[in-house]
Amino acid sequence: MKIELFYIPGCEKCATARAGLKATAENVIPGVTWRELNALDELDYAVELGVVTLPAIAFDGEVVFSSLPTSRQLRRELAKRKKS
Repeated sequence: MKIELFYIPGCEKCATARAGLKATAENVIPGVTWRELNALDELDYAVELGVVTLPAIAFDGEVVFSSLPTSRQLRRELAKRKKS
């Protein structure tokens, strides 16, 4: 699974939460691919996926969170997809 976090530089909330969210994802799905993408640098790709608000998180090219989730919310969503 590939998880992509779209953010913009200077987002304090993003900077604070990134490490914890990444650790949660790696804990639930060992070997997960985690990418952090500056939406300004990756604007075409973000638009292609349908990112309309930031920060946003996509799983395998599908926007799942249009705002920053808590670790608990991320864990719950990953667990559901892991079972599928």
